[in-house]
Amino acid sequence: QVQLVESGGGLVQAGGSLRLSCAVSRSTFSFRATGWYRQAPGKQRELVADISSRGATNYADFVKGRFTISRDNAGNTVYLQMSSLKPEDTAVYYCKVEAMWRDYWGQGTQVTVSS
Repeated sequence: QVQLVESGGGLVQAGGSLRLSCAVSRSTFSFRATGWYRQAPGKQRELVADISSRGATNYADFVKGRFTISRDNAGNTVYLQMSSLKPEDTAVYYCKVEAMWRDYWGQGTQVTVSS
């Protein structure tokens, strides 16, 4: 079983920055990909950014140039650096790893951006 714990969410003013962290019980180099997703009330969960076991990154159009996904040297912590935050970025942000036979999700962390 893979455990994921997100942290770093909170309340921030529009234009501000936050860094989210995802602590994973195994190195993310072991997985096909690790990603950040978000879900706002009344909306479907959507991909924000992900990173493959080989380090290739992918970003949703609505965060390109503002958010950066990265990880520590051991791959046990994955980060999402968010800048130039907008009120529409308000959502619960989730970390997910793609393992061989299934996906594993964290519990999520709330990000609220005020105008």
